[in-house]
Amino acid sequence: MTKVSILVPIYNVEKYLRECLDSLANQTLKDIEIICINDGSTDSSADIIAEYIAKDNRFKIIDKENSGYGHSMNQGLNAASGEYIGIVESDDFANTNMFEELYKLAKKFDADIAKSDYYCYTTSNNQSRKAGKILPSMTNKVINAQNTSWLLMSHPSIWSAIYKNEFLTNNNIRFLETPGASYQDTGFAFKTMALAEKVVLTSAAYLNYRQDNEASSVNSQKKVYALCDEYESLTEFLDKNPQVKEYTNTYKLAKEFIGYMWNLGRINEKFIDEFIDKFAEKFKTYKDNNELDDKFMREFTKKYDKKLLSALLNDKTEFRKYVDKMIKKQAKRKNNNKKFSIRINSSRISIVLFGKQIVEIG
Repeated sequence: MTKVSILVPIYNVEKYLRECLDSLANQTLKDIEIICINDGSTDSSADIIAEYIAKDNRFKIIDKENSGYGHSMNQGLNAASGEYIGIVESDDFANTNMFEELYKLAKKFDADIAKSDYYCYTTSNNQSRKAGKILPSMTNKVINAQNTSWLLMSHPSIWSAIYKNEFLTNNNIRFLETPGASYQDTGFAFKTMALAEKVVLTSAAYLNYRQDNEASSVNSQKKVYALCDEYESLTEFLDKNPQVKEYTNTYKLAKEFIGYMWNLGRINEKFIDEFIDKFAEKFKTYKDNNELDDKFMREFTKKYDKKLLSALLNDKTEFRKYVDKMIKKQAKRKNNNKKFSIRINSSRISIVLFGKQIVEIG
């Protein structure tokens, strides 16, 4: 059996594709398969994939009509023969030791998931900055969502991990296949962390996550509500799995609120009021179902003031004022960060001056 199957979803990414595929071809772990899922690309992506297939039989292609990220990923999962499965987005690239180190870690603990930190990479200045998401105190031991709730609240970053194929198959974990939608890593990330009995983390980073290939705003109405589709699917999943819901629902609700606030900072101005109405409707339902309990409020108030939730539920005008203020702050912070930024957390210190990292500790 192949040790690791690496899934690469591809759609019109000729600009970055060779850098991505080179990083996989040169992995120090040789017993891998690289499954390129071409989602109906109209640029030269298919030709580039063919070049790699011609010179390396570990490369494979699933060539299909455009049907979206979720369907592409599920096609890849169905085709994967590896003991473990990794995911690399086609505009990102991996350090050459990524899959050797993650596979060793997974095998050492017989883990369902082995997950690492990652680098935030910017093309414009060719800089990689460690995200600093994983505390050293959480590493090199078996944990799961029942004893470490951080796993449910962490950044999805599904591409900085490998997943035991048998674990995914036995739990029927797949991606939501909403056509043309985004954020389909949200449901996959939550379900895998909710169900995994053995998760092992490392604070080492291997995957370079390209930051400057994201659209600055969301202008498609389908994409505006894609995140809502993910959380509706998670609600259905938890309702069908009451034992899992018991220890995860608080964090699902908290993460949903955070996700919708983040979405409000990205969507086109013309969709904001409509999205707030949808946001309020969802959380009024949760309140009526007595899900916004003391346990939820303890998690909620780690990030927000109680008044924000009250405004969402009872005073749209007040809530809209907060959103407008948040958007202005984000724009100002983004502009300032281009000149100078200091980021400090318990695992890392980073100082960036005019787009160049001048200090990194941790």
